[in-house]
Amino acid sequence: CKQEMLQKKNAVLVDGVILNGPIMDSKAGEKFVEEACKIIMEEVVQKADDVTEKVCEWQAPEMLKQILDLEMRDTGECHQKILQLCRDVIKYSVKTNHPRFFNQLYAGIDYYSLVARFITEALNPSVYTYEVSPVFLLVEEAVIKKMIEFIGWEEGDGIFNPGGSVSNMYAMNLARYKFCPEIKEKGLSGLPRLVLFASEECHYSMKKAASFLGIGTENVYFIKTDERGKMIPEELEKQVQRARKEGSAPFLVCATAGTTVLGAFDPLDKIADICEKHGLWLHVDASWGGSALISRKHRRLLHGIHRADSVAWNPHKMLLAGIQCCALLVKDNSGLLKKCYSAEAAYLFQQDKFYDVSYDTGDKSIQCSRRPDAFKFWLMWKALGTTGLEERVNRALALARYLVEEIKKREGFQLLLEPEYANICFWYIPPSLRKMEDGPEFWQKLHQVAPVIKERMMKKGSMMLGYQPHRGKVNFFRQVVISPQVSREDMDFLLDEIEVLAKDL
Repeated sequence: CKQEMLQKKNAVLVDGVILNGPIMDSKAGEKFVEEACKIIMEEVVQKADDVTEKVCEWQAPEMLKQILDLEMRDTGECHQKILQLCRDVIKYSVKTNHPRFFNQLYAGIDYYSLVARFITEALNPSVYTYEVSPVFLLVEEAVIKKMIEFIGWEEGDGIFNPGGSVSNMYAMNLARYKFCPEIKEKGLSGLPRLVLFASEECHYSMKKAASFLGIGTENVYFIKTDERGKMIPEELEKQVQRARKEGSAPFLVCATAGTTVLGAFDPLDKIADICEKHGLWLHVDASWGGSALISRKHRRLLHGIHRADSVAWNPHKMLLAGIQCCALLVKDNSGLLKKCYSAEAAYLFQQDKFYDVSYDTGDKSIQCSRRPDAFKFWLMWKALGTTGLEERVNRALALARYLVEEIKKREGFQLLLEPEYANICFWYIPPSLRKMEDGPEFWQKLHQVAPVIKERMMKKGSMMLGYQPHRGKVNFFRQVVISPQVSREDMDFLLDEIEVLAKDL
């Protein structure tokens, strides 16, 4: 083939490399994409709501390594082998779009979001300047504006990030910059001991952010919560005063709207009062609970969120926008994000471009390359409308309420607490333990029940349900309702299946 190309007229050879024409076989590539997309349609999309399919085809790591043949070689392999590999990857991956995948705070499939991801993956854009991403920058602007409206701000700013953890880190750094702007140039030296406050139930990303930003995990003061997992405002007031007496410099309070395990919503109004009194930045981590803002019935859960300085909200959770789709929204509209993060790279953000350079938003980000995550949410929102998104939230919480009532009716099932969101936390007590006295031995035995049931459901592939110990409570199940594919029958199946899997325990 190389000899034939060299014999062609005007063939150019440089350093042993033929430069004439493309080296990719476009026709073969197009055929491969077509066949691979067919596999995706057949094995993923069309089976997304089929409860007879397995949630997962469990294999131990060493066995899965052999099945997949993970080694990369000097020579490429034929398309048929690669297509088979695609089938195997799908087969042995967890089907998070299965109606009985309840393991995380995301689940299900939205067809419009999926198409949006196909489009952006094919176009391969990076969202930092208008010249390379004109459509996606305008889409992000429109989505952020609409999300700000639902928070209740008259104006604001924002940016989409790779995960709620990163949004929380952005907010922490932004609050610190607002407190002491000189840190951007001078760094940590010379600063007082900065202290921030978060509830005992906050997401672990707060500790990670404090570590990453050089604040230090010891300077995160964790505020006591009540029996439902909500931050106690009086305890926050005490800790702020304690920090000041110690000579520290409080600068941030992180409240949570929808905690990871219990689904608790902190009392935002009372926390905002304390923040105003002490001049502290209020960040609300609504990564999980933020989508309740879309529902007129349930937005009361976030009463007072309009008083926050920043909000993290992940549409990829309850609203199914597809991982990853996470926004940090900021009340300040004076360009604070850009002031905090800009580096003014001359090769990207030239000020003498032929268009309005205010649309070059990349300097608001700590990233350079950035995915057009807002597009997934925008296309889905355009297709479903606000009422369609609201219906998703209302249905998920109605199904959660149904499951709670069914748990109360069944012998052997016990709620930890009445949920206020889509997190249903409960124990299953096998028949052999039901007549035991309540004491250390009972709880020790019950602690071992959930892991065994989890192992059995995974190996059977019937469903996936998370469990954990929490604040002195032994292992319990955390059922989360999200996907519109989930039905009442799936709630009934979940309880029936637990009983089947645990009948001999």
